[in-house]
Formats: sequence, C-alpha cells, structure tokens
Amino acid sequence: MKIVDGSTVSMPDTPATQAVYPQSRSQAPGVGFPLARIVTLFSLSCGTVLGVALAPWRGKGTGENALFRSLWAHLLPGDVVLADRFYDSHCQLALLQQRGVDSVFRPHSNRRIDFRTGQRLGPGDHVVRWTKPRRPEWLDPEAYGALPDTLAIREVRVTVSCKGFRTQRLMVATTLVDPAATTAQDLADLYWARWQAELDLRSLKPVLQMDLLRGKTPSMVRKEIWAHLLAYNLLRTVMAQAALQYGVLPWHLSFKGALQTLNAFRDHLLFASGERLRALCQELLKAIAVHRVGNRPGRYEPRARKRRPKPYPLLNKPRLQARNELLRQAAAYA
Repeated sequence: MKIVDGSTVSMPDTPATQAVYPQSRSQAPGVGFPLARIVTLFSLSCGTVLGVALAPWRGKGTGENALFRSLWAHLLPGDVVLADRFYDSHCQLALLQQRGVDSVFRPHSNRRIDFRTGQRLGPGDHVVRWTKPRRPEWLDPEAYGALPDTLAIREVRVTVSCKGFRTQRLMVATTLVDPAATTAQDLADLYWARWQAELDLRSLKPVLQMDLLRGKTPSMVRKEIWAHLLAYNLLRTVMAQAALQYGVLPWHLSFKGALQTLNAFRDHLLFASGERLRALCQELLKAIAVHRVGNRPGRYEPRARKRRPKPYPLLNKPRLQARNELLRQAAAYA
C-alpha cells in the first residue's frame, strides 16, 4: 500500500530562487515568496518516503499528476496506490493497471455517479465501464492507442459516522473490482487510511520545519529538501524498529515523540561505545515505543486559531522600497 499526495514549500525571496521557483501570480513582485511543488510517495505500512518529485509551483509539466508519473518507477506489480480526487484520470489509471498497479481514490466532483447503471454488487456498490477520453497532451499516440477503449471501475458509497468530519458521505472509486477479494468495507477502510499521507506531510513539514526553507539558491533549496527527507526516513526507520520489537503498529507511534526522544538520547549516543552503546540503543527503542499516539475517539476541533497574530500591518511592497520610505520620513523629521 502506497499513498501519493502533493504539497508546496516556501523559500527566501531572492532573484535566484524567483528565477527557478516563481511566486504566486496573485502576489506583487517583491512581496511574495518563491514556491516549489513536491509530490511525495509514502509507504502506508511505516510512513517512509519512497520517492519525491520536485518542480516549480506553476508552469507546464509541474502539476501533481505530471510529477506523480515521474515516480512510477517506485511502483511494483501488486501495489495499490491511495490518492485523493485530484488523481482521477482515466488514462493514468489505465496505464497503472497495465503495470499491475491498482488504485483507490475519490472520483472527481464533476464525474456523475449513478448506481442504477453497471453491474450491481450491493447497496451503493457497482462496477461500471469508463470510456476512454480524447488523448491528453502528455500521452503519446502509440501509448494512447494501446489503452483499452473502456476501463472497469468499481464505485462504492461510503458513509462516515464520525462527529466533526466535514464529509459525511463520500464516493470511493477503485480498479479493485472483485468484491470477494476486496469488500466495500475494505475500500472504506483503505480510503480512511489515505489521511495518513496528511499526517506524514505534517511530520515532514511543520515538525521537521521543511515548510519554510532557508536556502537562497535553487541548489541549496534542493539540498535542504533532500537533507530533510534523509532525516525523516532515518527517524521512520528507528520508529519501525521500535514498533517491530515491541509489537505495535508504526503509525501508532508519535513522530514528534520519537524526535524528542532521539534528541534527548543524542549526546549519550555520541560518546558511548561497545556494550554501553548497544544498551542505550535498546533503551532508545523502548522509550520510542512508549510514545504512542493517543486514542481519542470522537475528538474534533474547529479549523480555527485562537492565538491572535501581532497587530503589525502586512508588508505590501518590496522591502527595499519600504526601507527607503522610512529613510525619507526620518530625514524629513530631522
């Protein structure tokens, strides 16, 4: 099981970074910050990063689906990819199926679903045939011609009974069409697990502070991203070892708790050797296994912040221009 999801990272506003990773068009020059888009392929079992594609935030060939296609080398026959509705693409699903890779995703909001059609498998569960659309620009004619004219897709209605969830009823689509091998409840549980990608991105960005990069050149930005990914995967490896040794699931362990524990052990590990080092490593795994994600059933919170920001006005002009205006005002009062 693998999960794909996209996000963005910000970096300092320098001419070098702006040239490669331009800012949003809605922001005035000199006011915004360069943005880079990342599409990450996670392992569902332990949360490690299996592959990352990096590109500017906007421009041709920089969309999430285009970057996802560059990660297909990390997909093996028998894999199942979990994705949100942004990855609902007939040609993409067909190409993945040719590789022996199945998909579980939410259908696009513009796709009409009618359970009175197709092969009925149960209440809110049927198999339909999606017709091959016109050839997209990114697909060459030879590969497009090799695709089947129709694609069997299973559509399932899932009801969410958790209080506080924004979506109470949703549709899940998949290329896993055999109801004996994969039940409707299995698909609901699988798509429920897709949220793990959001938690992994939270661990990678806010917890490891990769959301606001500090590199002032494109090369340093890329090095910084890969350094964060290396540290993230190393920590996930330690968490997987602790989970395996103490019989818990890796995603039941707290990533931030494991990071804090490792920092607490850091100085002792640096200066230990021999039997002392092996004993410390065992104590480290034991301490990480203790920091488990709390079981808080029914917990829900408003999507709002209580702490108010400082009452400073927003900088809506280039910083150099604002500094020159301050100098002119100071000279006028002198």
